[in-house]
Amino acid sequence: MAAGRERETSDAYLEGYAELLAEVAATGRRLSRDELTARRALGERAAKDGQGLRALVVAHLAATRAAWPGGRTADSVLAAVQQAVDAFAAGYEGAQRLAVRREEAARREFIDDLLYGRSDLGRLAERAERFGLRLAHAHAVAVADAPTAYDETEPVSRQVEQALLGRFGDRRILFTTKDGRLVCVAPGDQDDVLLYFAKQAHAATDGGRVAIGRPHPGPGGVVHSYEEALNALDLADRMNLDDPLLRAADLLVFPVLTRDRQAMADLVRSTLGPLRQARGGAGPLLDTLTAYFDSGCNAAEAARRLTLSVRALTYRLERVHRLTGADPSDPMHRYTLQTAVIGARLLDWPRKEV
Repeated sequence: MAAGRERETSDAYLEGYAELLAEVAATGRRLSRDELTARRALGERAAKDGQGLRALVVAHLAATRAAWPGGRTADSVLAAVQQAVDAFAAGYEGAQRLAVRREEAARREFIDDLLYGRSDLGRLAERAERFGLRLAHAHAVAVADAPTAYDETEPVSRQVEQALLGRFGDRRILFTTKDGRLVCVAPGDQDDVLLYFAKQAHAATDGGRVAIGRPHPGPGGVVHSYEEALNALDLADRMNLDDPLLRAADLLVFPVLTRDRQAMADLVRSTLGPLRQARGGAGPLLDTLTAYFDSGCNAAEAARRLTLSVRALTYRLERVHRLTGADPSDPMHRYTLQTAVIGARLLDWPRKEV
């Protein structure tokens, strides 16, 4: 019965085919433009109905054998078969290309709405199911940055996507590109997916940096996590962080410090402003403090990072003490100085006035 149903289905897309062969066999003519248009239309219909092209080509060949006319050379009949099947396949492929373009446009529109929160959240959650996401659950977003901008047609993008699919299959993962960066959205409890994405993206982008936002629930949670990841990348640039993997959860202190921008600017000016009086300006001494604090206040390590002798580093720290009145070796002064140094890096001082 299944075979019978398949034949009936195929017959629907072979309408008029046997009659065409019979007429071609009798006259030796080629198919007309209208006849070819009709074959293309049947191919389009088959594609829209989800029929497989291979099975339909087989059905055409079977119909050819069944209707093969006698008394006529094969050349004209086979030419007609070629024309008919070619037109049918052209219509089928055209419909498929159109469907793919529409699907790509719908996916891109959904991704824009998802990452920018520009759509009704209830409607967004409904659309998300079509692309494998359940937005009622928590999701986290990882963003990979690199010197070169990428889109979904780039070999790098396809390489990372194929690695994800090969490793995790259908685990409700969304991979895309946005503003030249690689983006991965995964359920919030599947950190292994985002870590694997980070590893693959870092390797594929020749050392690109990856930031992972915190998991957040609901349709708006993806936007929140995405923004956290972008902010982490921006923060890494301003703070000269060289870690290849950044987690927004580990960087929460920085947004807290800059929440009151005016207060931070006042701290930078009042604490570090006197460094401008030094020969060469505030830059060298600020770099010294940065290296000193980044080294855990280890003078030898800080001197190595700055390619200075320990004696030269110690002299610079003493110069900071004389100019600012704050001693980097004193715990209380150290806290104020380090907070001011972090603020200077966040506010890009002294290159920019604050």
